Amino acid sequence: MRFGRTPEQHAFSEALDDLLGAAEVPAAARAWAAGDHSAGLKLWQRLAELGVTGLLVPEEHGGVGATPVDLTVAFERLGYHGVPGPWIEAAAVAPALLEGSDDSAILSQVASGETIVTVAAPGGPYALDADIAAKAYGVFDDIVVELTPDALKPSVDPQRRLFIMSAGYPITARIDPSSARDLGTLACSAQLLGAGLRLLDDTVAYVKQRTQFGRPIGEFQAVKHLLADVRVALDFAAPLVHNAAVEIDAEVPTAARAVSAAKVAAGDAAYLASRTALQVHGAIGYTREFDLSLWILKVRALVGAWGTPADHRARILESLVECR
Repeated sequence: MRFGRTPEQHAFSEALDDLLGAAEVPAAARAWAAGDHSAGLKLWQRLAELGVTGLLVPEEHGGVGATPVDLTVAFERLGYHGVPGPWIEAAAVAPALLEGSDDSAILSQVASGETIVTVAAPGGPYALDADIAAKAYGVFDDIVVELTPDALKPSVDPQRRLFIMSAGYPITARIDPSSARDLGTLACSAQLLGAGLRLLDDTVAYVKQRTQFGRPIGEFQAVKHLLADVRVALDFAAPLVHNAAVEIDAEVPTAARAVSAAKVAAGDAAYLASRTALQVHGAIGYTREFDLSLWILKVRALVGAWGTPADHRARILESLVECR
């Protein structure tokens, strides 16, 4: 069993960094939050050309047919750069939800980036960015249903435009919706991990420049300890995210538990990174004009998305009890 990334996955990650590092992602994210999707949609198309939208789409539908590990590589970089849009829903969940369904033909358009779809996460009637999606789906009693948007619901993260949805027509599907849910949770975990890494990198850069008493504040032992704690938390979360992807790919019976463990660890680590970044930056970290806030708010929202920490801890406990 491989626990490291392949050279191809490293190259894919670097290609995403090159593309997103040259783009004005924070500006696109702010415009997206204000309802202007033009810059974000252009970025969506450029990422589609790299294969991100088609990672889990089968090759017969024009996709890449990649593995869950490849998915985590992409979503870690999406989280690191703060890319807006329903990426989890379109790239991670929809392929698993629609493969073998009456709507499977739309997957070829999803893979090419021509069409955006979204999916309501379990536990609530809210779908992300339903206003720009060609179709929205939800799962009720293990039945896939097409949804229609009713009203916009405010989110702690303005980039996450949540819509209250109404149920429409059922879609015939021949898959287990839980697999789609686990892929969504896995992608969310990788996105949290990437966002936490970005917060840490930006904070390390800041403490090298910010001076107090004639010295960079990064030289103070208390600051070093704070950042070291974040580094350790992220380093512990990363293998859990990778392991969850490997277990899903291998269809290991404990894959669901591994996914929940990854979500808890990545969420805790990213949240610690956001709190530490805010503490170290001081008052400037509270301002919406400062880019740091984009990642702080995204982490706060994603921690509760695709299952709260309490939900996943309960799932882990239930799995362990069943193994006794």
